[in-house]
Amino acid sequence: MSVSETGARPDVNRPMCPSRLVLEHVTSRWGVLVLAALLERSYRFGELRREVGGVSEKMLAQTLQTLERDGFVHRDAKPVIPPRVDYTLTDLGREAAEQVWALARWTERRLDAVRSARETYDERKAHTP
Repeated sequence: MSVSETGARPDVNRPMCPSRLVLEHVTSRWGVLVLAALLERSYRFGELRREVGGVSEKMLAQTLQTLERDGFVHRDAKPVIPPRVDYTLTDLGREAAEQVWALARWTERRLDAVRSARETYDERKAHTP
């Protein structure tokens, strides 16, 4: 475990811990989906936008910039006409992507249980004065 600039070990339960921001980046809706897509292969911007359904151009650009700044994504701009930019995961990004993708897949597998729990909760709330 590393020690932060303040000399304290990172602890996501501390309100000002910088690890919270990193956690937010990799577990955001678009962060998870971008990381997961890049697990498969490298993508160009337009391809990635199509792969990650529903993301706006602005949000994808912001997400990619954030993930690149954090060291998860590598942006490879080729000096050709027309310009070509490829996005791939770094080793750190691959590690993060595998973690969040496992959670995403678990969510898909357990969706029926969550729906059932919601229905039970809603029925109980509806009959509680």
